[in-house]
Amino acid sequence: MQEIILASSSPYRRAQLEGLGMRFTCVAPAVDEQALAHETARALVERLAIVKASAVAARLRHGLVIGSDQIALVDAQVLGKPGNHERATAQLRRCSAREVVYLSSVAVINAHTQRVQIDVARTTVGFRKLSDDTIERYLRADAPYQCAGSIKAESLACTLMRYQRSDDPSAIIGLPLIMLLRMLRAENFDLLTTVHPDRE
Repeated sequence: MQEIILASSSPYRRAQLEGLGMRFTCVAPAVDEQALAHETARALVERLAIVKASAVAARLRHGLVIGSDQIALVDAQVLGKPGNHERATAQLRRCSAREVVYLSSVAVINAHTQRVQIDVARTTVGFRKLSDDTIERYLRADAPYQCAGSIKAESLACTLMRYQRSDDPSAIIGLPLIMLLRMLRAENFDLLTTVHPDRE
């Protein structure tokens, strides 16, 4: 069975894989995540997922390395990780009563064969009208300062939404699990053959 390596230091992506009962290791890639000149949003998340996975795969002889990235878009403007309370407030004010698109990429690289798989999941979120008080209460509760678009989707972000649409409901958390498991099966890794039947 191939070893699985998550090329990320994100506790959210780690938690997603742990929730599947998957055995894996985490290795943080040291990469520059700045966009290139004239790079489209989709090209950016695709490139960063591959770059992260490649940075880790280059150190290995075997294993399946997972890389991913996520951005949010409002009227084609990219919203990344806010980093602090002030920028998160500004991002959520911009999202208020708007439709926001989240692009979540996942790449799998076979360290032995160098085969690369890449795909991007699209999630559309309709935000309700957000008062400054609602934004402040949400940020104090969830502190989503390291989350694209200033929402922690696995926690209280649903309180800000009117709807959410995606072919992969796990994608908005950061790692599109349906896409990922398809890619792993293409490398002859079937999760159902590795999960203990009595796991909680």
